Amino acid sequence: MKHINIASLMSDSGVGFGTSGARGLVSKMTDETCYAYTCAFLQYLKLQTRSGNIHQVAIAGDLRPSTHRIILAVITAAEAMQIEPVYCGLIPSPAIALYGIVHQLPSVMVTGSHIPDDRNGIKFNTVHGEITKHDEQGIREQSVAIDEALFDEQGMFIELRQLSPVNNQAISEYQQRYTRFFGQGVLEGMTVGVYQHSGVARDLLVRLLQDLGAKVISLGRSEIFVPVDTEAIRNEDMQLAVKWASEHELDAIVSTDGDADRPLISDDKGNWLRGDAVGALCARFLGADYVVTPVSSNTAVDKSGWFAEVRRTRIGSPYVIEGMENLEQAGYKKVVGYEANGGFLQQDEINLNGRVLPPLPTRDAVIVILGLLVSAKQRGIKLSRLAADLPQRYTFSDRIKEIPTAKSKSLIAGLAGSNGKQDKKQIGDFFEQKFGEVEAIDMTDGMRITFSNKDVVHFRASGNAPELRCYTESENLVKARENNHLALELARQALS
Repeated sequence: MKHINIASLMSDSGVGFGTSGARGLVSKMTDETCYAYTCAFLQYLKLQTRSGNIHQVAIAGDLRPSTHRIILAVITAAEAMQIEPVYCGLIPSPAIALYGIVHQLPSVMVTGSHIPDDRNGIKFNTVHGEITKHDEQGIREQSVAIDEALFDEQGMFIELRQLSPVNNQAISEYQQRYTRFFGQGVLEGMTVGVYQHSGVARDLLVRLLQDLGAKVISLGRSEIFVPVDTEAIRNEDMQLAVKWASEHELDAIVSTDGDADRPLISDDKGNWLRGDAVGALCARFLGADYVVTPVSSNTAVDKSGWFAEVRRTRIGSPYVIEGMENLEQAGYKKVVGYEANGGFLQQDEINLNGRVLPPLPTRDAVIVILGLLVSAKQRGIKLSRLAADLPQRYTFSDRIKEIPTAKSKSLIAGLAGSNGKQDKKQIGDFFEQKFGEVEAIDMTDGMRITFSNKDVVHFRASGNAPELRCYTESENLVKARENNHLALELARQALS
């Protein structure tokens, strides 16, 4: 037996914490590394439970090629910890999280979300939902015992095994969550395209929409993994949506990222809607009073006047969850959250027309997709008209790939100035005065700059990939896009 310190593993293996779990290159995520991370998670949970009485852990994954192998490492680790693994198949992240919450089991989702398939990840959930930053620190502090005889010199299993039979209860309960809340026939008369690509919810979406009465046309199914990023939509996906919407006379096109915790929704014209726009529209449909969203989300939600309060956080679902919990502890009800990518979180139960939607405090795509479709149907309007209800503030996002995180942070720190005192003139000079005078600077997460004309440029080092992300906001989409391209070009010059 040998002992592995998780903090050391993070620095030595190249596999570190991203959002709610470990992420890294598939080549770095050896069987031994994934096994050790899982043991550390389960060991941490046992230490948090007075009796150490954890009998089962639910496990699922997405459709990327490396997921099968990593699931086997997770299952083997659970067995080594004398915890029964419940394999729930290849299903959405929110589905396995919901199953764990309902049945009071910890759960593990093997997914790299939206990032390319040369990377993967392991997302950890407690019986309450996603792990918090406090939990991350607790896992980091673990030291776990590893049976060296299981692995070869490359850290891969010496003996291969087969996956257990799939327990279908998790996906069944997730589907029933929405059919019970919305009711049969609620989408009757609508024609919806499902952009299937390689999303793990691709077949579930078809079944759900059909159960709710919609006519469904399946589009773009791929057996090769497609890294759909709802914050940086590919040009080919933009072109496909316009083509499909016209060709099939669709009321909408719906999709998700790889693990279905981020929605992708186009209107009847084939225009993909921004994640922060659909998040706000879904919150209104559900009758939420309080909204928690990251600093990167469009300010239209603040200007809409639809909610009693909008609270801003750092980027990442753990921060949104923390914000929702703070509101709940203060006695507030009808609390929801969403991220700029559209992933929607629900802190307490929602009662709508006598039907109850139980809490699901983890990112979910399906509630947003169905919420917008049902809202448009009930009001008798097109999705393009529904989106126009928001104040006309437009956002655009893109990124520079293959930029080390340290380099991105260094660029932002240089802009911030010495001793954390932001020099507005220095920042204006960086942008060559092309955006006007700097009015305000927000360092909540990265650097978010508001100019005197109310245009916004926000630089941030990605938390789960070597990328510098840039979010821009303006009075129209063309200007938001142009500002984004210009800001990124100036960043490239500074980074070169």
